[in-house]
This record gives sequence, C-alpha cells and structure tokens, in this order.
Amino acid sequence: MKILLYNPDNGVTRNFMPHLWMFLLQSLTPPGHEVILIDGNAQPMDEAQIAQYVREHEIGLVGIGAMTRMIAKAYRIADAIRAVGVPVVMGGPHVTELADEALGRDGGPRHADAVALGEADDTWPRIVNDAARGELKEIYAPVDAAGKESKPSLKNYPIIPWDKIDLHQFNLLPKVVYPLLKKVGEGWGTFRIVPVESGRGCPYGCEFCTVTGFFGDSIRFRTNESVVNELLMLKARARKEKGQIAVFFIDDNFAINVKRTKSLLRDIIAAKAQVHWVAQISANLLRDEELCDLIAASGGKWVFIGMESIDPTNLKDVNKGFNKPGEYGTVLERLAKRNVYAITSFIFGMDNDTTGVAERTLEQVRTWPPGLPIFGLLTPLPATPLYKRLEAAGRLTRHKHWQEFIPFAMAHTPLKMSIEEAHAEVNYGWSHSYSAEALAQGKRSMRWMTSLSGIASTFFWPVCVSEGSISR
Repeated sequence: MKILLYNPDNGVTRNFMPHLWMFLLQSLTPPGHEVILIDGNAQPMDEAQIAQYVREHEIGLVGIGAMTRMIAKAYRIADAIRAVGVPVVMGGPHVTELADEALGRDGGPRHADAVALGEADDTWPRIVNDAARGELKEIYAPVDAAGKESKPSLKNYPIIPWDKIDLHQFNLLPKVVYPLLKKVGEGWGTFRIVPVESGRGCPYGCEFCTVTGFFGDSIRFRTNESVVNELLMLKARARKEKGQIAVFFIDDNFAINVKRTKSLLRDIIAAKAQVHWVAQISANLLRDEELCDLIAASGGKWVFIGMESIDPTNLKDVNKGFNKPGEYGTVLERLAKRNVYAITSFIFGMDNDTTGVAERTLEQVRTWPPGLPIFGLLTPLPATPLYKRLEAAGRLTRHKHWQEFIPFAMAHTPLKMSIEEAHAEVNYGWSHSYSAEALAQGKRSMRWMTSLSGIASTFFWPVCVSEGSISR
C-alpha cells in the first residue's frame, strides 16, 4: 500500500522547518508499504492538486497531522482526498482534543475516516495494518490492556534514516537568504534546520499551552546514545553535501532535568557530535553556570526562551510564575558571555497588559545582550485551561477561531485594552525590533545579527503571532 503523510500549511504563513512527526511515523511504518512525505510549506498544494496527486500516485491511505493554526487547511485537504475515495487518518494536538469535530460528530461536516489520539508511536502500525485490510476504525487511542492511557517509552526510539531521506523539499529557507549565510563562513552549499527530539513532556502546565495536555507532565527521555548517533548521522550528511545542518531540539523544555541534560551534552562533546543547535529552555533553568558551559561546548548557538511578559502579575495569571523578569538580563548575559544568544518570545494581550506594553518591553530588551525578540498574541487554544477560563467568563469573541485562520487576530477580549490595541502592540514590537536602526545596533554588537534577524522576521514572526509557541 502507498501511504502519503501530509503536513499542511495554514494557507497564509510558512513554517521554518519540517515537522518531526512525518519522519517518525515513516520509520514506524510496518514493512511492505511505501511512504511518501509532503510538506505543504515546501510543496504548496490546493485541494484540486492534492486530489489529483493521490489519484495519479494510487495512494491507499493518507495521514495528516496538524496543530490548531493549520487545522482549517488540513480539513479542506482531507475533504478533497476523501472525495476521491481515499481514506484519511488525522492526528495531532487539535484533533486529540476535538476528535468529534474531525469525525463530524459535533454537527459539522466529517473530515476524517479515523483519528489518532495523542502520541501515535504505538498506534500507527495498527492503523496501517487495519487500513491495509480495509478495517480502519474511527478512533485509535494509546491505551493499555486495562484501557488506561499509556505514553510510549522513548528508550527504544526508532532510527530515522537522515542519511538516506530526500530532504530537497525541506530546504525551507528562501534563496534570498543564501547570500547572507555565505557571509557567515564557508561550507554553506546547503542549509537545513532539522527537528530532533531528546525527550517529551512538561510538568509546568502553563495556562495557554497544549503541551502538558498532549504529552503529559511526566518526562520521558531517549537514551544519550540514541541522540548522539542521530547527530553524528546528520553531521556526516552535512559534510558529504558540503553544507550546513542545524538541529532544533523540539523538546518542550530541553533542560527540564538539568542533570540529564548535562549528561547528554557531555556525551555529545565526547563523541565529537557537535552541530549548531537551538533548543527551548526556560529562563529559570539557565541559572546553572555549568549547564551554560556545556550548551556552548556542545554546539548550542541559540536558546528559545519563552519569557512571555516582563510583568510578574501576567506570569502568575498564566501559571508561569517560575519566570522571574528581574533575572532575564542576567540569564542572557550568562549565555552571551559564551557566544550563545537568545530568541526571546513575548505574548501581548495578557490580562494585565495595557497600551504601551510593547515599548515597555522593548525598553528592557534594549538593555540586554543582542538577540532575536519575537512577539505574539495570547491565543486560547482548544481544551487549554486558558480557553476554559475565557469561555466561562464570556470573553471569547471567536469560539472556533481555528476554523478560519487569521494572522494577527485575537479570539478574546483583553481586560485592559481593546483587541485593536493589542494588535497594534504586536505590530509595534516587530517593527521597532527589526527596523534599520535596531539591526544596525545589533550588527555592531554581534557580527551576524543582521542576517539572522532577517531569518527571524521571515520565519518566527508568522509562527509566533499565529499560535504563540513553537511545537512539533
């Protein structure tokens, strides 16, 4: 059977790197099947084109994974595929929380023949086998023999054959960026950002985040050896192509267990498996000097820090009080001393925000080492505590905002400013962070700031403003 794994775009913006789920499920597919990967960000298709593709290539099953910001496009693509008689399985955080919506059980149209709830590592082989027999079930849930939800162990993580996978379509950086990258140094014949995970789960439970609900609050890790071998494979491929591969560790908090993270980084260094990497790490975990030393020595170049706000009241309101704005500058100085810089993420439209929040935030940012600030709007994603709180308070203005993806548009009324004022604050943050004057100041402080600022404004802007976070 031919299987197509399709990652949709949202029809408006682009992702800056491929999503890991396609490569992972390809590796978990039982033998005897051909798996084709298409990323809609790299190969844009409308409904007619995808329908034609599945007919011409005699596809027998299509798997679609989508986050909330992509779900409207995902549903349209799924509808087109089902219209030509090919079954569709949908998965990911959105359909896990709203399976009835995908299956048409909520009074709306049906978009999927089956849904895979939660992490599909263990259920995907069963889905493929059932589809091959023509016995596809509607819901596949990761449960044990007693019917209790189970999370897959990452100890026997599948080998993703990065040395053999055709990555041509995943060269997502536009051609205009290449002259800038060549100024950084030699060996930039190709440049790819590849997603790698070393663990799953987050115990923090921030009010606006889907991670704890989807991956759970207990942390599971791959073995150090497994991660190191994957990096060595990627490094060898880059060397063969005379290009560059950067890794984005997509763990929702890469250093959540500092002892384990130090162990992994030491093993990366010992194996000479260093590649340039980016990871998401919360500011409170970067107080550790040794951890910062190891980040730099293992190839870490950028750390994505969800600062969210410089207002402690806002942070407390969204259950992120472990962030301490008073120490942001110290944390960033600690990284910068080691030539590691930060992508600092801020959310506007929080309950204690008032007009002028963008400039107040930038006043702080200007006192920090140079980095890449990015800005988004508080977004109530389905089934999150934030969504439930705003719904109960009658503050939602677009209850199913995901059915029509609109960049830069809030779905609820802020408490202390209007929706239009919140939109203006986000635009102010972006325009004043990446103005010619701001870039010139950054260039004086950090040699390749201008180049990477262009990348940030091209790729992180739509991601952050759309959904407020980076995830799988």
